[in-house]
Formats: sequence, structure tokens, C-alpha cells
Amino acid sequence: MPRAKDFFTKEQQERIVAAVKEAELNTSGEIRVFIEDKCIENVLDRAAFIFEQLEIHKTQERNGVLFYLAVSHRKFAILGDAGINSKVKPDFWDEIKHTMVSHFKLQDFATGMSKGIMMAGKALQEYFPHQADDVNELPDEIVFGK
Repeated sequence: MPRAKDFFTKEQQERIVAAVKEAELNTSGEIRVFIEDKCIENVLDRAAFIFEQLEIHKTQERNGVLFYLAVSHRKFAILGDAGINSKVKPDFWDEIKHTMVSHFKLQDFATGMSKGIMMAGKALQEYFPHQADDVNELPDEIVFGK
């Protein structure tokens, strides 16, 4: 199993970052991607820890989203901050998760990540449209853990 940094090719990493940039074009929301090798604890607990470490909760409108993937353990999670969770329907993240899993089952992880990111971007756009004075509050690059 390749390590987190090698799991996606350079081109696939560029596709994922491009999806983040495109998804954020029409919204004040922020999307982060974190990829690491292993997750030995509950995946939602780990993702919540990373969410805080990356300071996603510090966006002005609390509208940040984390896409978390542990490649060796085949675990992933999507976490939205309080601002977006207060606006989307309760099963919203499940819809994105199912779309991603359908690609993951075909070993097409880059497409799964990109599509999930774009779906989150559409929801963010609906509830948090881009403002004229919007600034990119968080970096768009993929963060790799250990």
C-alpha cells in the first residue's frame, strides 16, 4: 500500500487541488483535504482532531469542510463546521459520501475526492455565496499526515 504522499500521482493531486479551488470560486466557504497513512482510532474522532489542528473552525462564517482520508486503513470522513451543518439537510454529507464510495470501490480515489469536493462546493455556494470582499481564509493545498 503506498504511503499517503504517494497515494495520488502528482496529476491526481493537482486535480484534487483544482477541485478545491473551483469549488471555492463561488462561495465564501473553505474546503481542506487531509490525507494520512493510518487511522487507528474512530475515523470521525480523528477527523475532528485534524479539523481543529488545521483551524478549519476559525473561518468567519464557520463554513469550513474537511475531507479526511486514511489510505492504509481505507477510512474517510467528511466534516462540516457548525455554520454549514446548521443549513444543510441532515443526510447531506451521506449523499456526498455515497458518491465518493462508488468511485472508491472502482479504485478511482482521485475522481471520488474531486466529485465529493465539488458537491460540497455547490452546497456552500447555495448557503454561503461568494462575497465581493471574500478572502481565501485557508490554503487549498492537500495536507499530508504521517
